Amino acid sequence: MKAGVFDSGVGGLSVVKSLLEQKVFEEIIYYGDTARVPYGSKDKNTIISYSLEALEFLKNFDLDIIIVACNSVSAYALDELRNSIDIPVVGVIESGAMALEKNVSNKDSNILVIGTKATIDSKLYETSLKDKKYKNIISKATPLLVPLVEEDILSGAILDETLKHYFNDISNIDCVILGCTHFPLLQEQISQYFNNCKTIHSGDAIVQILKDKYKLTNSFDDTKITFFASSNPDGLKQVASKWLNLKEENE
Repeated sequence: MKAGVFDSGVGGLSVVKSLLEQKVFEEIIYYGDTARVPYGSKDKNTIISYSLEALEFLKNFDLDIIIVACNSVSAYALDELRNSIDIPVVGVIESGAMALEKNVSNKDSNILVIGTKATIDSKLYETSLKDKKYKNIISKATPLLVPLVEEDILSGAILDETLKHYFNDISNIDCVILGCTHFPLLQEQISQYFNNCKTIHSGDAIVQILKDKYKLTNSFDDTKITFFASSNPDGLKQVASKWLNLKEENE
């Protein structure tokens, strides 16, 4: 199985990490639109346009499945992508909602969804969770967390103050859905802020849906991965080497 993973920048590497750990693909092509990150502050039509351009690039690789690691793209462009190619296109919002249902059975639990402005404004997480009968949902746009991760600021005073800025008036949270692929890099810090609450992140959620819906198994011990970026591919490779603890081929 050969998968294409698409994200607006480096955040989708958190999804790749889960895919590598679970050994579900023989080969992965990763494309980060680093020249135009972030998508989360852009309007719907722009997100759709950029996403279709990325799809045209990925069509060159004879893929079996495409994983949209960007929540903003999953919120606004998934239908357009699916209508433009005849292989499965999997998004992270559906996956995240399904993963929550598997991990949090109490429908009265207090659920916090965080993401970019575009993702939160789409209300797709809220709609999906309400359809699954969850009653207590708070949605919060936390866009400043994206550049902190991009700048490798994963601890310290700046991060602490940013978390306080967004969450000072929120308490008694049972589970946080990390609705941006950058946020798993802050998973421990966010969980600790809310007294070690549960967290759901895109990588693990994607793996779950791949196994449940597409019947993929842990079949490949040595996954080949190649990185492409619309700008500064060497920078993407450096981040990948650190996040994934691998020395990988880059293009």
